[in-house]
Amino acid sequence: MKRAKSQILTAASIALTMTLNLTSCSTTPTETVRLRILHTSDVHGHVLDSLPRLGQYVARCRAEMPDGVIFTDGGDVLQGHPAAYYYNFVDTLSKHIVAETMNRVHYDVATIGNHDIEAGHAVYDRWISQCDFPVLGANVVDEQTGEPYLTPYYIIERQGVRIAFLGLTSPAIPNWVPRNMWTGLRFDDMVSAARYWVPVIQEREHPHLIVGLFHSGIDAEGGIRTPDYCENEARMVAQQVSGLDLVLYGHDHRRHMERVATPDGDSILCIGPTSTAACICQVDIEVQRRGDKVMGVRMDGSFVDARELMQSGDCEVRPEDWYADERNAVAAYMREEVGVFASAVHERDAFFGPSAFIDLIHDLQLELSQGAQISFAAPLSFDATIEAGMTHVSDMFALYKYENLLYTMRLSGREIRDFLEMSYDLWAATMHSPDDHILLLDSVLDGGRRLGLKNMAFNFDSAAGICYTVDVSKPDGQKVTILSMEDGTPFSLEREYLVATNSYRGNGGGELLTRGAGIPLSELPSRVVASTDHDLRYHLIQRIRQKGRIRPRTRQNWRFIPDDWAPAALARDRAILFPD
Repeated sequence: MKRAKSQILTAASIALTMTLNLTSCSTTPTETVRLRILHTSDVHGHVLDSLPRLGQYVARCRAEMPDGVIFTDGGDVLQGHPAAYYYNFVDTLSKHIVAETMNRVHYDVATIGNHDIEAGHAVYDRWISQCDFPVLGANVVDEQTGEPYLTPYYIIERQGVRIAFLGLTSPAIPNWVPRNMWTGLRFDDMVSAARYWVPVIQEREHPHLIVGLFHSGIDAEGGIRTPDYCENEARMVAQQVSGLDLVLYGHDHRRHMERVATPDGDSILCIGPTSTAACICQVDIEVQRRGDKVMGVRMDGSFVDARELMQSGDCEVRPEDWYADERNAVAAYMREEVGVFASAVHERDAFFGPSAFIDLIHDLQLELSQGAQISFAAPLSFDATIEAGMTHVSDMFALYKYENLLYTMRLSGREIRDFLEMSYDLWAATMHSPDDHILLLDSVLDGGRRLGLKNMAFNFDSAAGICYTVDVSKPDGQKVTILSMEDGTPFSLEREYLVATNSYRGNGGGELLTRGAGIPLSELPSRVVASTDHDLRYHLIQRIRQKGRIRPRTRQNWRFIPDDWAPAALARDRAILFPD
């Protein structure tokens, strides 16, 4: 027996309403048109598990509302899961599984995300060509022609209502993604692009509604900001650009909706889901229409949770029945043996000092780089573990989450120290007594009912190749003291060193090199001495296979001090973050 729709919607759903009233002296009767927009974002390759379940919900909505449903995606679908990786880089001849599954659940329109661009021209150009729906990006511009490289907007008509979807993606992509992945492109500021394209759409298309379909987070303070652009501009576009009726966004993995005041004194609904197809945004729209004129619009936003669909019994689909041959191919790749680990490594250890998990990455980066003396690396997940014994390709996705390249860069000793200062300022608190927290914690998630890390752990870079201390009794910017190189030779703030790091960091990601080390963003490319052609995970797999057996070690080259405060504080905070 099916549950009522109100039972399927999560308790966290909050109906937000926007109403537009126009006047007309026409005697033509007013009719009500009911539409529904369903929206995902940041699926991150999870197209063979959660997406089929959401797809069945979309199909049921379409059956209940013929010619009334539109299904959209906000980008970042080509990275984050072995299935996507396999069809990105291993099997490049078959039809891409992401295109296959998105076509099967009948997406109507999507916008490209930064992690889609990260896969490189060959991957995203192939994927876009195989999608049965347009992939938008009005601010992704061909540098030669000055025109959008992707379709800028798309018109969808339902029951006589013409809806324009304007696609925009975060302009901060050059801060994260190597230039060779987006050769010939530029990424314009979203506010400026929207100010140009909304009037163009209005003049050319005369739509009844204009929807912003954005790959950009809601909170401008939560990402990179420069004089030229901002990473998270969804709210800014809504606040500063007239003519939009709804904003669907993604990128920040934040399940959130709010009403935003517009420049013309009205308000607009902005709504975005979390990641990995865990839920879907639902916007129910009532259009009051008299002839071809829209007299009023009402929008109610809510969320549909994939888990609740399964628990309700409404979701009969078995994702494992989808694409059995493709699943088997991915599974066979993931079972391939890589090498033997003599002991287990645990990522959680990385938050509390030197760890075998991160030091394994440091060791391999130093071996793979061209002459690097120092390595930077951070925990990319939160609590991954690789057990002792034979490891497989699947374990390498736990060891290294992202498809970054390996860069070798020229940095001065002073820049290295300032880089680490910012990293540990994001990571460690300033203790004023032995009873204070040593890690920078904050009330997060679950309505603030538990503590967690205040900042993103993938910016908690430690270093190998040098010995140093982190004095948590000192204020921000004064915590790190570099004592020497690991081989005992002197370290100099004035000397230049070769440093191994990933391409995300080397392009300005996390701002540790720009805001921390003080290197202008425009100067970073000239600091890159060498780069790998394949992603770091690929090279880690190859190197471990060459070695055959890995004996993880902890370098013990840095520590938190004061010694009479740090150990007890670390034990207390460890119990908070990992109570088991």
